[in-house]
Formats: sequence, structure tokens, C-alpha cells
Amino acid sequence: MDTGVDFGIEDLRSVLLLGSAVLLLAVVAVRISARSGLPSLLLYLLIGVGLGESGLGIQFDGGRLTQALGYIALVLILAEGGLSTSWKHIRPSVAPAALLSTVGVMVSVGVVGVAARFVLDLDWVSALLVGAVLSSTDAAAVFSVLRSVPLPRRLTSLLEAESGFNDAPVVILVTALASVAAGDSEAGPLFLAGLAVYELVVGALLGIAVGWLGTKLLRRYADTSSALFSIGVMAVPTMAYCVATYAHGSGFLAVYVAALVVGNSSLPHKAATRGFATAMGWLAQIGLFVLLGLLASPSELGRWIVPAIVMGLVLLLVARPLSVVVSATPFGIGWREQAFLSWAGLRGAVPVVLATVPETSGASSLAWLFDLVFMLVVIFTVVQGPTMPWVARRLGVIDAGATMDLQLESTPLERLNTEVVEVQIGDESRMAGVEVYELRLPKGASVALVLRGERSFVPERSTVLRRGDSLMVVVPAELRDAAEERLRAVSQQGRLAGWLEPGHRPPVARTVRERGQRRRDGSLD
Repeated sequence: MDTGVDFGIEDLRSVLLLGSAVLLLAVVAVRISARSGLPSLLLYLLIGVGLGESGLGIQFDGGRLTQALGYIALVLILAEGGLSTSWKHIRPSVAPAALLSTVGVMVSVGVVGVAARFVLDLDWVSALLVGAVLSSTDAAAVFSVLRSVPLPRRLTSLLEAESGFNDAPVVILVTALASVAAGDSEAGPLFLAGLAVYELVVGALLGIAVGWLGTKLLRRYADTSSALFSIGVMAVPTMAYCVATYAHGSGFLAVYVAALVVGNSSLPHKAATRGFATAMGWLAQIGLFVLLGLLASPSELGRWIVPAIVMGLVLLLVARPLSVVVSATPFGIGWREQAFLSWAGLRGAVPVVLATVPETSGASSLAWLFDLVFMLVVIFTVVQGPTMPWVARRLGVIDAGATMDLQLESTPLERLNTEVVEVQIGDESRMAGVEVYELRLPKGASVALVLRGERSFVPERSTVLRRGDSLMVVVPAELRDAAEERLRAVSQQGRLAGWLEPGHRPPVARTVRERGQRRRDGSLD
């Protein structure tokens, strides 16, 4: 059968060689990212630019293809985010995150739209479209930076939930405004608002339903190979996207919600599933950013530097802070946390992908939007990414017991209902100098191994912990949270953690007092 595609073995070799080289460069980029503070995804974007017309000369001009592949990548990224998110941790932040993803988005769209109307001399529909495209924060960009910033769980969970929720309303708004700009729709604001509410509600409900049914099916019939099980798990949120879009609901919200349901269910093979989901998420991010870099034309980008800086400043210094104030103040979030939330609103792949929507929808006069958004994302990622730790320290929102000083990663031992927790003692951790027995872990948990430099050993009770040590702590699954809280407390307060609380006397003090009382009573030999 003739498929009409002229693609032979020689072409396959070239594609595989280029693809494997890009993946190896992407792996190396992670080390560069860790040292420079730049999100690794920005480096992937630059790899794509280097491969394009101004680098190796690869010609790529497929806006519609980029949009389709971008949506596929976003499905995988959101699925990985939902599967790895703990509902217990983000539940207190769901309400402010939902408000920030809806009301906050509308505030941001309004402010940026007004600026675009006068700075870029656009009509109101095009100006609001610019605001909508730029209003979505990017989960991949945000968390590639936040991995190195030890934040309180409240802030981390709020940013995580917002990044998972806000893609859906933004996609709805961009699609609707692009249709109006292309002349395919004359819908008014009330109709668009009603449509958005319908799509979000349908997407959320179908996400819950598909996630629940998928979990039941996997638990009953698919408990076999961990590799096959992982594929089945990733199929559930993907199916949720398709079902929701067929029902004219929000597919992206359905993906995240379904993945959240599956990820927080008591399914087997969780370690393998999360590892597979993480790998798929990384692959999607690498492919998406390289593809966007290929689509960019460096010769056309230069003239958009100044407009991108002006619009980015409006977004960073006015629109984002105002949306955070409106959304976070009702929940008692302090001004320091609000200031950091404003600075942490990184833009990444999502706005760049959405910038292709107007042109593919028929609004050819807005083809320049991709170049503007591309430049804005690059410039302000360079500005915001490396400065994130400094801003957090200046605002006093650093948590000395968070992931920088105490990085926790578990591998469930399902048959024994036990987990192995890795604890890394950072430079600022007060766990350094503490003896193993002074950790006072919950009964049943123990430090099984200490990795120090190039050697490992089984510690004794009196072993003194040092900075740079990695501890392997074996803990029953039901005591995982208690063990983590205890380790965080020691990391922040040292060996006296817990004893300094009002009304609490150290065991030694109690023993001395009891011995004195017994001596006075004559009951002590």
C-alpha cells in the first residue's frame, strides 16, 4: 500500500540520531540548570532554536502541528502533575488556587489587555487575547525552579494547585477570543462566561468520574506487571481528556482531576507508576520546548524585545500582584507570601503554545503574537528563575526544614507495608551534630544506613550526623507522615525539637525529678 510518504531507512537513521542527541543534551542541561538557577526547560527551548533555521538549518513552520503536539504534551505534563500531587497536602490550598485560577486570571487578562490596547495599539478583542495568552502560569517552568527553593508547604501546594488548575480556564478564554478575532463568533461576555462555567464544571465532573472508574478497573483487573500497570494508569487521564472534549467540557481540567483521583487512590505499583509518569512528563516537556524553539524565527524576534519587556513588566509588577491580592487576601495569606506568589508566576510552554491558537483559528493578522510571547517567556524566565531563591530569602519565606535541607523521597515496599525514606542533610539543617538516638523517630522507624561521601555504613545509636550525609530511614507506611514531621522538626530546631514547646519537659528532667521524689519518699535504694 502506498501511503504517499517518502520516508526511508536513511531518513529514519537521521531522525533517530538527531532525537537521541537532543535527549542527551537535555539530560546534560539539567546539570547546567542546577548550577545556573535557570529552568532546564528554557535550555530545551534554546536547543530547539539552535536546531532551527539560524542554527543547523532545520526548516519547521507548522503552527497547527505544533498546537496539536503541544496539546498532547500538556496532557502528559498535567497527568504527571496530578499523579504526583498529594491531595492531603494541596487540599487546604484548593480554594485560593481555584480563585487565583479564575478570578485572578480575569484580573490579569483585564490589566494586560488594557496595556496591550495602548502599548501595542490593538483593538480590544486582540488586546484581551494577548492578556489571555499571557495569563497562564506554567507548572513545568515553576517547579523546575522551586525544586531548589525550600518553601513552606502552604506556598508550594498553592503554586502546584494553581499551575494544575489555571490551564483550563485560560484555554477556554483564548479559544473563544480567537474565534471572535477570526470573525467566526460574535458571542457576548455573558455567553462566554456561561460557556466557561459549563466547560469547567463538565471537565471537573468527568475527570472525577473517569478517574474513579479507571481506578476501579485497574485495581480489579490490571494488577499484573508494574510496567503494564503504569501504562494503564497513564491511559486513564488521557481518556478523561478525550471524554471531556467530546462532551464540550474542559479536557485539561479533566486530565488533572482524573490524574489526581488515580494518584491518591490505594493502587499497587505506585513507585513504578510515578517513575513512568515522571519520565513521560519529562519527555513531553523536552519535546514540546524543542519544538517551540524550532518554530521560532530568530530573525523576526529582535523587533519584539522592547514590546516584550514592556508587556512583561506590566504582567510581573501590576497584573500578577493584583490578581494575587484579590485571590489570596480573603484566605488570610500574608503580604510576604503574596509577594512571593507574584514573583513565582513563571510563564513557560503553555503561553507559547496558546500563542499559536489565533493564527490556526483563522486570525492571520495575529501571527506576530507567537514572537512576542516567545521573547517575553525567554526574557522573564531569565529574570525570575535565577532570582527566585534570593527573593524567597529576602521575603523571609524560606523553610529551613523543607526540601533544600531535608529532601524526602520514598520507595514503597508494598508487601511489608513499609517505606524507605531518603533524608539529605543540607548546609542549613540543624540535624548536623545530632546523634542518631536523638532523632527520636516514631516507634518502628529506624535509620538503616548512612551514606557519607563515598562510603556507607550502618549507624549506631551514638553515631553523630554530619552535613552532606544521606540517611536511609525505614518506616511503616502508616507512620510516614509522623516520621517526616519529626525529621523536619529536628532539621529546623536541632536535638531539642519538641522539648522546647510549653508544658513539655525532657525525659531526662522528668527522670531526675522522679528519682528525687522517690528518694524523699524513701522508696529509692
